[in-house]
Amino acid sequence: MPSEKNGAVKKRRSNQADTSDSLCQEAETCYRLRLPEDFYQFWKFCEELDPEKPSDALVSSVGLKLVGPYDIIAGKHKKAKSTDVNFNLHWRFFYDPPEFQTILVGDSRTQYHMGYFRDVPDELPVWVGANEAKKGCVISQVGDNVFAAVKLFLSKKLKEVADKKKNAVLKDIDEKLTRTAKELGYSLEQKTLKMKQRDKKVVTKAFHGAGLVVPVDKNDVGYRELPETNSNLKKICKAIVDAPTDEDRVKAFAPIQEMLTFVQFANDECDYGMGYELGMDLFCYGSHYFHKVVGQLLPLAYSLLKRNLFAEIIEQHLGNRQEEDLDQLAP
Repeated sequence: MPSEKNGAVKKRRSNQADTSDSLCQEAETCYRLRLPEDFYQFWKFCEELDPEKPSDALVSSVGLKLVGPYDIIAGKHKKAKSTDVNFNLHWRFFYDPPEFQTILVGDSRTQYHMGYFRDVPDELPVWVGANEAKKGCVISQVGDNVFAAVKLFLSKKLKEVADKKKNAVLKDIDEKLTRTAKELGYSLEQKTLKMKQRDKKVVTKAFHGAGLVVPVDKNDVGYRELPETNSNLKKICKAIVDAPTDEDRVKAFAPIQEMLTFVQFANDECDYGMGYELGMDLFCYGSHYFHKVVGQLLPLAYSLLKRNLFAEIIEQHLGNRQEEDLDQLAP
């Protein structure tokens, strides 16, 4: 479908006096990440719903607010009181790995949010994911573009809302969104062929369930399994966190220490995926007791995998891992 896609690009460019090219460029520059076409198209969709405040176009009806790189399109960064805004941490929730970039936030009680998930920082996202930070680290796949993700969210919402008026408003948005996505050629499936193909490249699910992708060559070099199953690793983590004394905690850390030795061997033999997995699992477990080890494992794994921006993000996130006040542009 290359001709159609190019048509969409030209279409966006031609009637883009509204979302000026310079702001789109700025959003990518601030984050040092490329944003997919659907990102801009969705802004335009919200602009049609609410020309005054596109970021809030879905707030009262659907319960979703456009944030993250959308804040730059909205010009919020120009009003920020701080000049040194760290976009690596802008709307980065407690369990968001560096691969995840928040673009929509929902219910603040569960900290529901959606974001683009990238396996590699200089490539486009592989899909849109959702997480509820108050419930844990699990990231679910909700579509390969933001229209599909919001459509899925809407369909769940439509089932929950009994109020006839509210339901009618949601139905109206749902119809508009479906029509726009079809015109632009976006799939509204939760799981597309492209996503299934990416699943095949996943070497391990990891604690967050989103899967880790590392290059594995024909001789099977690139990844080796951890010596513990996920459930065993969680038990080891629990024993460390629940240890009654520091002395007990040091003892409980022994299996992790042993795994760190295995990771060193693996890295020497170019199986970089092992340290990546252990680091990610310990990050996902969420306890500050693991921050030091995660800080040893992940930045190294990312730099060995040539994903340097992710190394930088994890270091900054570990240095400032918060559950609240995630809006770096808050007035």
